[in-house]
Amino acid sequence: QVQLVESGGGLVQAGGSLKLSCAASGRAFSRYAMGWFRQAPGTEREFVATISASGNSAAYTDSVKGRFTISRDNAKATVYLQMNSLKPEDTAVYYCARGRYGPTRDETDFDSWGQGTQVTVSS
Repeated sequence: QVQLVESGGGLVQAGGSLKLSCAASGRAFSRYAMGWFRQAPGTEREFVATISASGNSAAYTDSVKGRFTISRDNAKATVYLQMNSLKPEDTAVYYCARGRYGPTRDETDFDSWGQGTQVTVSS
């Protein structure tokens, strides 16, 4: 069993930056791919980014490519999401999740989820 705790959300102006963190309590953190998802009011939860267990590969949804960067520090059992050039449409609750296998966009391949952190981008 793993516990995931997101932090770093907040209110920023359009064009600003935030860095989200997700701290994991499990001892085998380095064996799993990790991902970030988000959910805006009135929408389904959507994939944002994923990273391999080693951190050597990553993938992003098209709307955040070039603006967001996912990374991880296995020694700290933490995954990050650096968000630059934020837009109002990025406003959502952001969730960290642990992948069951390799890096994937498929929500069903993630077996543990954090409680989320709110990101609000004003225009």
